[in-house]
Formats: sequence, C-alpha cells, structure tokens
Amino acid sequence: MDLGISGRKAIVCASSKGLGRAAAIALAEAGCTLALNGRDPETLAATAREIRARFGVTVDEIAGDLDDPATREALIAAAPEADILINNNGGPPFKAFGAITRGDILAGVEANMLTPIALVQALLPGMAARRFGRIVNITSGSVRAPLAGLDVSSGARAGLTAFLASAARGAVRDNVTINFLLPGAFATDRQRSAIARTAAERGVPFETAEADAAARSPARRFGDPAEFGALCAFLASAHAGFITGQNILIDGGAFPGTF
Repeated sequence: MDLGISGRKAIVCASSKGLGRAAAIALAEAGCTLALNGRDPETLAATAREIRARFGVTVDEIAGDLDDPATREALIAAAPEADILINNNGGPPFKAFGAITRGDILAGVEANMLTPIALVQALLPGMAARRFGRIVNITSGSVRAPLAGLDVSSGARAGLTAFLASAARGAVRDNVTINFLLPGAFATDRQRSAIARTAAERGVPFETAEADAAARSPARRFGDPAEFGALCAFLASAHAGFITGQNILIDGGAFPGTF
C-alpha cells in the first residue's frame, strides 16, 4: 500500500534502537524524511547510516536526552515543519512499589508525560496550519493492564493519554490526528533485559526464562519490531485521518478484555 506520505517530514523520538527504530524504518520505507534521536551518538549514527543506505532518504541525527530542553529544541530545529511526530522515550526501570521514591515518580512523569506533551505543543500549531499532521505516542500495554514493577511508567503514560485526549478531538478538524500505540512484549533490548533479570532471580538459564515468557503470550512468541513499525507508519499515513484519540493495543492478544 502507498501510504501517501512520501516526502513528508517525520520526527521519531528515541529511534536509535527498539520500537522507535522500527517506526523510523517503516516511515523511511514510505519515503519520509527523518529526524532521529537517541542518547548514544554511535548507536544513533549506525541507525541513520543504515536507513540512508536502504531507503535513500534524508536523515538528521539529534543525539541527546529528550528530557533536556536543549535536545528537544535541536530536534524541532531539525524539522520545524514536521508533518509526523512519533513520541517515544525510555521507560523507568522496574522497581518494587514499596521502593519507589518521589524522585522516581517525578523523573517518570518528566520523561513519559511532560516531555512528549512539550513536543506536541511545539509542533501541533504548525501541523494544523498546514492541515496535515500525524502524532503517534508510543506508550505501553501496561496502561490498560498494569504490571507490577512498572507503576511509574504506567502512571505517567496514562497521564499522557488523558492529557492529550481532548486535544485529539480538537485537532482532527485540521486533519491532525493524535493516537496512542500500546505495545506488549516485543523482541527488544528492554525485553531482553527484563528476561535476564527474571532468569537471575529464578536461577535459570536466559533461554529458559525467555521460552517461558514467550509461552505466556497467546501468540506464543514476542512481537517483531517490524510489525510495530508497520502499524505506526499506517497511523502516520494519509489514510488514517479518521482515526484519532485511540489507544491501540499491539500485544499478541495478551490483554484479556473483550473491549
């Protein structure tokens, strides 16, 4: 399918690896010009080189922590007339509820609520004026089905979802949509780190813990980041203008609810 966004400018946050990288690749395949971001300059540069070589699109690299206003300013300066914004940021580490501090909560809210809101506020007016905009916020399946140890992440991302709910309804008249993608267990570095921690706690080999984790999914596997990227690119496409304010699970059926 031609997504109708060839030549569009996309900012993809936290896109040097993982699900952000998958989203960037899918948008590049659709012909978008990219502004990528990541904390590690070397990993970011490697991703940018690969995308340029595979798809021949222009890719700008903005290294730095998104929680730093200077990094956000540089990202916006690289694509001030961005048509597409993929909001993504690293989640807080797993932590037992009783061990969570006020500082942990504030850091989580900064990274997973305030930072994406700041980017939306900066870019949405221009999108509305040009009458095209697609904003996709990568949150988590834990927004719908809480997971112990991810309390800070779940709370901050749920806050982002609620905060942008009315903006999604207000912007759609200008052909600007705001949606949320809620990933479950995907084959990413973050997932592998969680499995390694579980393996250590159980005293079993990594491969055993990995197989057990995959078996808990109705799909009996982890998601392929490319599957996530494809869905993200569709929500950013010219065909998705009537979809807004939605929380779309992509979790292999892990969420047990009917609705």
